[in-house]
Amino acid sequence: MTAIAARTFRVEQIWGTAIGLDIRDDVDPLVVDAVFDWFRRVDDLFSTWRPETEISRFGRRELDESELSPDVRDVLALCDRVSILSGGAFDITVGADPRVSPRPGFGPVDPSGLVKGWALDRAAGQLEAHGVGNFSINAGGDVVIRGRPEPGQEWRVGIQHPWERHRVAAVVGGVDLGIATSGRYERGEHIVDPTTGRHPEGLMAVTVIADELALADGYATAAVVLGTEGMAWLASIDDVEGLGITDSRQVVTTEGFDRHRR
Repeated sequence: MTAIAARTFRVEQIWGTAIGLDIRDDVDPLVVDAVFDWFRRVDDLFSTWRPETEISRFGRRELDESELSPDVRDVLALCDRVSILSGGAFDITVGADPRVSPRPGFGPVDPSGLVKGWALDRAAGQLEAHGVGNFSINAGGDVVIRGRPEPGQEWRVGIQHPWERHRVAAVVGGVDLGIATSGRYERGEHIVDPTTGRHPEGLMAVTVIADELALADGYATAAVVLGTEGMAWLASIDDVEGLGITDSRQVVTTEGFDRHRR
């Protein structure tokens, strides 16, 4: 008789998106509860749609950086790291630029381009600390994969096609990876080029594969901002691969991306 592998699957709507957790090991339900409690905690800290969160209060200068929680300071430090590496293309302060029209959910300090990946990385760490080694977490297309779904198999992740919603642009897979996609299609033109105050052009969507989802998330956003230079910039970063879809619907990849295709 073939043994049936343990599986826990759970989806909740948090951060304005569906977060799905797919675990292929035995796990205490309280551990799963704690992961989703963590996601709600992240919303309490970082939502730019809610005026009472730490990041909203910090953006309004009601809190000094020294008064921020360690988690918020950690994210801000990661944002600084990606900003420096991208030559300022990744900029969490563009919402304060007077050239940028104000709109709901776009705060003067807005780390949304990285915080989702960071939160999933931390959730993966929570699961691993409890002996869970085979799982995936998917939050609106940003994905952490660990271990394997079944012995001898790899996780497979579809990358959403920007224009044809019923299709994927590519399928990638592997073990122990972070896969992040940033695009100008999912929520309209919400990405801003800090050098111009306008929406970037050249790349409609970028998917980045890296060991850390937080960095993959930030790199994908920066590459979209960099436009036609974005893929060359990604290619210059060690241990990072990317796929970009241009405004003219061409697919451009870094040299090593194909090893992740499935």
